[in-house]
Amino acid sequence: MQFTLALDGNTSPHLIRRSGEGGGSERLMERLNIGVIDQEKALRNRCFGGGVARTTQCVLTSDACPETLHFQAHSSRKSYADANRVSAIILGGGTGAQLFPLTSTRATPAVPIGGCHRLIDIPMSNCFNSGINKIFVMTQFNSASLNRHIHRTYLGGGITFNDGSVQVLAATQMPEEPTGWFEGTADAIRKFVWVLEDYYNHKDIEHILVLSGDQLYRMNYMELVQKHVDDNADITISCAPVDKSRASNYGLVKFDYTGRVLQFFEKPTGADLESMRVDTNFLSYAIGDTQKYPYIASMGVYVFKRDALLNLLKSKYTQLQDFGSEILPRAVLEHNVQAHIFTGYWEDVGTIKSFFDANLALTEQPSRFEFYDPKTPFFTAPRYLPPTQLDKCKIKEAFISDGCLLSECTIKHSVIGVCSRLRSGCELKDTMMMGADIYETKEEASKVLLTGKVPIGIGENTKIRNCIIDINARIGRNVVIANSKGIQEANHPEEGYYIRSGIVVILKNATIKDGSVI
Repeated sequence: MQFTLALDGNTSPHLIRRSGEGGGSERLMERLNIGVIDQEKALRNRCFGGGVARTTQCVLTSDACPETLHFQAHSSRKSYADANRVSAIILGGGTGAQLFPLTSTRATPAVPIGGCHRLIDIPMSNCFNSGINKIFVMTQFNSASLNRHIHRTYLGGGITFNDGSVQVLAATQMPEEPTGWFEGTADAIRKFVWVLEDYYNHKDIEHILVLSGDQLYRMNYMELVQKHVDDNADITISCAPVDKSRASNYGLVKFDYTGRVLQFFEKPTGADLESMRVDTNFLSYAIGDTQKYPYIASMGVYVFKRDALLNLLKSKYTQLQDFGSEILPRAVLEHNVQAHIFTGYWEDVGTIKSFFDANLALTEQPSRFEFYDPKTPFFTAPRYLPPTQLDKCKIKEAFISDGCLLSECTIKHSVIGVCSRLRSGCELKDTMMMGADIYETKEEASKVLLTGKVPIGIGENTKIRNCIIDINARIGRNVVIANSKGIQEANHPEEGYYIRSGIVVILKNATIKDGSVI
């Protein structure tokens, strides 16, 4: 006869007849040293950790003695991470040079994604869905639209914080540092450490979650924090397996079978890259072909003990400006730095190519990433737009946002943003159209045409492919945008567009005249 032993934090175990997640039983078996546990399984257990409210389970036979039960009860988790004692910092102050020209007038986290969201909505929503509601957003360059979106969505959008808050910390001039500009991820936090330290003491914050504002993923941050607590780590780095083509874009890690990080190397190349290759067989059940993913990359998602973070910034590494390139490679030698492996969908969208590909991938079926989940939705600003109107359209593999007017057009493998207007004969393929934040009615568009100008949206018989169209663009009639010559890089701001990685990017508020060919 078999039972399941549940260790749920009570003083004694209780028996239940249900199956559960295997990770909990393997974790407990490792701690109890029951049976032969190889390093691969131990590594898998250590790098993934347990769930926040998981019931730790194992199987006992009917001849289990009282001593065994007593020992297992005391081997259960003794403490759980409290979301009320976790604060998040979202870094959004970089120049966003690799996303230019989309960042020419906005911060990277304010760039639209998926038709109706902004990049900042990803970490913000992950925080709320994880129960974390004490959030700081650090901004620097072109922050006006980002600040406006945060206010509309998270400060004036009806979200209840209870004991939490969202605060924007913009780069500012200080007496001792007249320039005031952030010089790196660590320096950004250091410049406001006086604000953070006072807040953390007042709110009794124990753990600091540091996040990036240019990634697409869904994560329960409290699972990451729980592993951080279980390991009694000073720093925990959320990591993901990557292939060789992407490895040089990230900080790479090596760790032992306990999950402790032994080496951190920021964006290695050549021989340095080869030296960071690891055996990922312990992830075979999650990623399939382990030979394809021989590197473990930092996601730029970190958890710090409060005192450890303050010590690193205020005392130990006062002259170091960046976490990835400077602080973490040194910290792994002197602190308990742990790795947490994330095997869900994760895409760094910090370049035009990765941003474009990630958006178009949303339209594919089955999609690897879904914006909507009833339990963990992604929030964005309420717009109160009318439904989209479609008349004699052909649409395949597409996202169509609210408030659009589409007439006798063909759309394939494309994302159409809010308030977009496509007129008869238009053909869009492999295109991301961000839409408009100015709602131009049919009557208003007709008046614009009568004056010889181009209304917002896309004119009749225009053919577009492999293109990103920024907000409020005006593209005329009989235009062809296809980059048929395969040009990889070009700058034509006076004509309203750039080409990046072979992708034509139509600028925000640009006008492309009737009959133009790009």
